[in-house]
Amino acid sequence: MPSVRDMRRRIRSVENTGKVTNAMSLVAASKMRRAQMSVTQGRPFAEKIQELITHLAAQPSDESGVHPLLQFRPVQRVGVLVISPDRGLCGGMHSNLNRRVGQFVLDQPVPVTAIVVGRKGRDFMVRSRQDVRAVFTDLGERPVLADTTAISRMVIDAYADGEVDEVYLAYTKFVSTVVQTPVVERLLPVEPAALTATERVGYLYEPDTLGVLETLLPRFVEMEVYHTLLESIASEQSARMVAMRNATDNANELVGDLTIVMNKLRQESITNELLDLIGGQIALEG
Repeated sequence: MPSVRDMRRRIRSVENTGKVTNAMSLVAASKMRRAQMSVTQGRPFAEKIQELITHLAAQPSDESGVHPLLQFRPVQRVGVLVISPDRGLCGGMHSNLNRRVGQFVLDQPVPVTAIVVGRKGRDFMVRSRQDVRAVFTDLGERPVLADTTAISRMVIDAYADGEVDEVYLAYTKFVSTVVQTPVVERLLPVEPAALTATERVGYLYEPDTLGVLETLLPRFVEMEVYHTLLESIASEQSARMVAMRNATDNANELVGDLTIVMNKLRQESITNELLDLIGGQIALEG
């Protein structure tokens, strides 16, 4: 049976934990606003360049050459770029992503090689004995496009050199403050858009089709990788704010329950002392 002193110590410990989680929730909230702003501002450009590339890939061309990033070939090895957080304390975000990536790997009939961004994804892929080609960590909470250039270049080279025949992006898509969805999307080869007969007009390019795609396709991959990183950061900060807020609420609720228990123990202790005094007084009078 715990004593009143033990209960007081436990209440102080829970109160201190609540203060820490509340501070972490406030910090995550401030970072979340910046991350959400970066995602919402970058989405129109990412969507537009994706639409442009898919439309260009679907246009008829008189040239025999096809850009390496547009080539479809038999799938003998799949590459996946996993973008995960470096830190925990963000609820079930990284667990849900790891579960989604694990299911994706199991569903593939061919070997899978991975490039991992973030410690949580790295730990999962290494623990599950996957083929991890490269790991990138400590990209920070406010990365710029130059920070992801090495990742994009590795993805492009792996596909262009035939090391992998498909490349997928695995990340946590930011939907709202309380909803973050783990997704796996194909990045390469670029899927041509389904155009109508009137849309397949056959444009003339200067200097030529391959020259235009040679410039646009690497920019497209770089933008997709960078934008998925922004999506992951926004999801991480949102999930951490919600998780820390829930932890603070749970700590406050636990403090209330422990306070009730402590008061009952104090009442019981006082009652026992009164009974001892009354019993002693009766014994003296008798």
